[in-house]
Formats: sequence, structure tokens, C-alpha cells
Amino acid sequence: MTDLEIHQQLQKALDGFKDPETGRPLSKTGQVTDWVVADGHGKCTLRLTSMIRTIETEVVQRLESYLHSQVPGLKSIEIRVDDFDRPAQPLGTIGLTAKAVIAVAAGKGGVGKSTLAAAIALTLEKLGAKVGLMDADIYGPSVPHMLGLEGRPQIADSKIQPIRSGTMPVMSMGFLIERDQAVAWRGPMLNGSITQFLRDTAWGDLDFLIIDMPPGTGDVAITLSQLIPLTGAVIVCTPQEVALLDAGKAISMFEKTKIPILGIVENMSGFTDPETGKTFDIFGRGGARQKADQIAAPFLGEIPIQMVVRSQADEGKLAQALKDPTISKPFEDVCRALVRAITARIATDPLAKISLPVLG
Repeated sequence: MTDLEIHQQLQKALDGFKDPETGRPLSKTGQVTDWVVADGHGKCTLRLTSMIRTIETEVVQRLESYLHSQVPGLKSIEIRVDDFDRPAQPLGTIGLTAKAVIAVAAGKGGVGKSTLAAAIALTLEKLGAKVGLMDADIYGPSVPHMLGLEGRPQIADSKIQPIRSGTMPVMSMGFLIERDQAVAWRGPMLNGSITQFLRDTAWGDLDFLIIDMPPGTGDVAITLSQLIPLTGAVIVCTPQEVALLDAGKAISMFEKTKIPILGIVENMSGFTDPETGKTFDIFGRGGARQKADQIAAPFLGEIPIQMVVRSQADEGKLAQALKDPTISKPFEDVCRALVRAITARIATDPLAKISLPVLG
């Protein structure tokens, strides 16, 4: 087979490999360029958006394997990765520009939902995505404390300017009230604040908007589903039976509001003694995986108890804790599994574009 024939077959093979973000064939998106074939060895550039670069290694590996399977005369393929700009489209009627809106939810308090929501946002940004974090836990806004953020949001150009953790925009009721002040609001006021956070905050163009939901099964999910097309929800629970029962209630709530379940995360999944290396399943283990299997939802992973995460979050230094690769790895695994779950939805339903995401 000549180099020209290999080149032609490589380009034709792209008809069968879909862009993870849009579900369209790579042959139609203009993301594979700079083809060179010499002596049966191929080279090309694969251009990926910042959203998909969070899983670029596995995308490249899948494309390499696919091209070898489709072009028998190909001796090797070298794929270089570069950036591809695809702006987010406005969602719903409020003008929010985000490719994925992700609601992180739990059926009960005390399972580490807010810590996980903040850690997911920080980790996705660390992996290269453009991320915003919205603390919708109006009655117990803890995100500002964990990230060490203070100050009052200002108004500019008729928009609320979010407080930033590094470059990541963050909005929370915690910026608007005193630390020990209680929020005693009925449903309409609660829903109004959620609407204002989404509509009036200068979020910019995002790959992901992570929403830390209130615990339990209140009406915030209904409000969100009416404001923007949600991609899905991530459910956080611990391994104990009582937590799994409450997680089931949260899952039922999202199903009733037609919000897909993107996956389940098992938090506080084992503690490893740093001195002995022995692992203790303090709250049990594996319950969340079983729950995911029961509802045919992805199991996104296990987050172990890590003392440094707890202590650093208490001191407002969660971002610093996640700079340690040994600490951040479980969160990175969960984030990549989450992106895979979103792209899997797009692969099976191209109309469920990433312009409709939510983590919950």
C-alpha cells in the first residue's frame, strides 16, 4: 500500500470516529490536521477543546487504536494534541454560556457534598477546563470558607462580579451574609436567589459550571430545570446503608424532574493509616457502587478519607491541598469518569450536546 493510499484511508477512517464533545465525525469538524505519511508511518494533529483535554490521553489512545484497526498498511501513527476553540452556546433564556452545568447533590447532609463539589471544580480547572462554581446550598454556604474566599461581589456592567479562586469564578450566598448569620427564607426567595446567581453573575464562557446543591430533596432542582437545560446530576453518598437510602431519594427527585443521573461517587470510602499503611473501612465500602449498578448509572469512583483534605478545607486551603498529586489523584479519577459519562450521553444521543450540562 502506497503512502498516498494510506493517507486517503486515514482521512476516510475519520468518518467513523466521533468528536467526544459534539458526537459529530472528526471528518466533519476540522479537528484533525497536518497529515504526513512517510514509509507507512503517519503523523497528524488532533485539536481538542479545553473541555475534552481533561481526558485527552484516553481520546488519543482510542484514536490511535481505531486508526490502526481501520488502515492495515499503517505501521505507526503519531498524534500531536493542540487546542481547538469552540465557544459555549447560551443556555435557556438567561444567557448563561456553559458547555456543562453540573449539579452535585446528596440525599442528606454530612456526606462531604460541598467539599466534593469544590474539589471537582478545582480539579477540572487543574486538568485544563474553564470552570465556574456556584454554591446553591443557600442555608449552609460553606464553599467560601473552604476556598478561603472573602469579600462582597461588586456590580459592573449590570452584572454581579463573582469572587475568584485563582481564575475560577465563584458565587455563593456566603459572600452576601455574615458568617454566623442564618438564612430563613421560604421557597420563592430561595428560588429568586438561585435565578439571580445564574442569570446575573458574570460567569464568562465556561466548559463546566459546578453547582453545589442543598442537601435533601428540596425544590432547587425544579428551579434549575426550569431555568436551564441540565445535563445531569452527580450523587454523593457514603457507604453506610442509611446514606444509601437517602441517596435513593435524591436520585428519585432528579428522575422526577427529568434530570439525568451522570453518576454516583462514594465519599469517605476507607481510611489508610499513614504510619502502618493499613486501610480501615470505617463506614463500610462498596455501597455506592452497588447503588449505581441498581439504577444502571455510572459509578464515578471512591474518595478515601484524607486527613489533609479535611484540615486544609477547614483552614480555607482546599486548593493548596489538591496541588499534591497523591491527594488529588482520586478526585482526578472522578473528574475524568464524569467527563466520560457526559461524552457517553452525547455518543448515544447527539442532541444532548454538552451545551446542556449539570453536575448533581
